[in-house]
Amino acid sequence: MTVDDIWIPIRLTLALAALNTVILLLIGTPIAWWLARSQSRLRELVGAVVSMPLVLPPTVLGFYLLIALGPHGPGGWIAGLWGGRTLAFSFTGLVIGSFFYSLPFMVQPLRNGFATIGDDALEVAATLGASGWQRFWRVALPLARPGYITGAVMTFAHTVGEFGVVLMIGGNIPGQTKVIAIALYDYVERLQWGQAHAIALGMVIFAFVVIAITLSIDRRLNVPMP
Repeated sequence: MTVDDIWIPIRLTLALAALNTVILLLIGTPIAWWLARSQSRLRELVGAVVSMPLVLPPTVLGFYLLIALGPHGPGGWIAGLWGGRTLAFSFTGLVIGSFFYSLPFMVQPLRNGFATIGDDALEVAATLGASGWQRFWRVALPLARPGYITGAVMTFAHTVGEFGVVLMIGGNIPGQTKVIAIALYDYVERLQWGQAHAIALGMVIFAFVVIAITLSIDRRLNVPMP
């Protein structure tokens, strides 16, 4: 086992987790805000759809994403715009799959954060002449900061540990889709127990650190876990 055999999957995993976290922060914010503040009858239906990855087997989600990203799905049409055939088995496919699979891990903490704000602070800001945009940026966003911290930590950690979805839509292509969880599976398949132990131990330590950080945030800020 060379350094690159471990470092390349780690680097790819960290890049995927960081990019997915940023994308979900941007897209998850309006979704969470609407779920927390809207009175629409569709709110709980949309909330249920967003939360489905929490209970849906990863291979089921990965299967349908594989079809959607494949040559005969929307992903194939999009890839055809630049001469490709599919978005599956690519880093782009991993990002799309990670987005859907990690969506509730970002939206739920943000929704909880926005829900705890209440109406009083926003109404006071409105009486002072603040526009809806200003009330969101200057009042709601700072008050929901604990939810953002929890959501970002949980989303990043969840993406790092993904296996079923990334295996279904990404396969095992070194340097492109072989993330750290796939590397561990690959070493076990080849009965390379020493390398497998090294990766598994690193992920156990990472998981412990993430849980400790999240519980610390939860204790200090009293933010509900997703």
